[in-house]
Amino acid sequence: MSTFLSAEWRRLVMLNYPIDPTVLEPWLPKHTELDIWNGVCYVSLIGFMFQKTKIKGFSIPFHINFEEVNLRFYVRYQDPELGWKRGVVFIRELVPKPAIVMVANGLYRERYLAVTMAHDWKTSPEGLAVNYSWRQKGRRHNFGVETSGPAIDMIPGSEAEFITEHYWGYAQWDAQRTMQYQVDHPRWQIHPIKNWHCAVDFALAYGDTFAFLNDTEPSSVFLAEGSPVTVNVGALIE
Repeated sequence: MSTFLSAEWRRLVMLNYPIDPTVLEPWLPKHTELDIWNGVCYVSLIGFMFQKTKIKGFSIPFHINFEEVNLRFYVRYQDPELGWKRGVVFIRELVPKPAIVMVANGLYRERYLAVTMAHDWKTSPEGLAVNYSWRQKGRRHNFGVETSGPAIDMIPGSEAEFITEHYWGYAQWDAQRTMQYQVDHPRWQIHPIKNWHCAVDFALAYGDTFAFLNDTEPSSVFLAEGSPVTVNVGALIE
């Protein structure tokens, strides 16, 4: 496979919510099925930084370091040769760069949207404070965490491992075909969480289908340190 994008994904805040699987069925691309962990279906709100971004090996001015916030869920696909591939489907991806929106939506038929975004990282002897925010439809949305110590290895078989270790992206191309692309990165470490906050209007940002998340607390919250990543050129599942 050839590399389409290379970057570093850093300080990924992950708020994970149990969800009724039937809510996600209209978003499910052809040939995939929901990936369930310990009987629970999840949707995750994730914010992080793109850093040192290159497209096809080239750095594009003003498109090297920027925020992304996405709402995603988890699927798997039975590859006839390789067996099960575990991946994610995006409800919406927010970035501050219109050119990224044009490329990702055009080549991969993702659901990117350009909005005004910001992030705030603070380091203290007690740990990190990481916050991501954006303006959309006249409102400021933000969420973030405070940590209580350095990053540690994930426990094998844990919820954190399930949430972070999906290495494929899937997007509905049309009624019969699905775009798939591989995302490569090493196993991440996570920081212990002391506090978290979320002031996001999910209905405003992602549609009335997800309005119930406004009154729902996440079942888990993680901060992954992140790493260099590569996103490979996609291919259609016919």
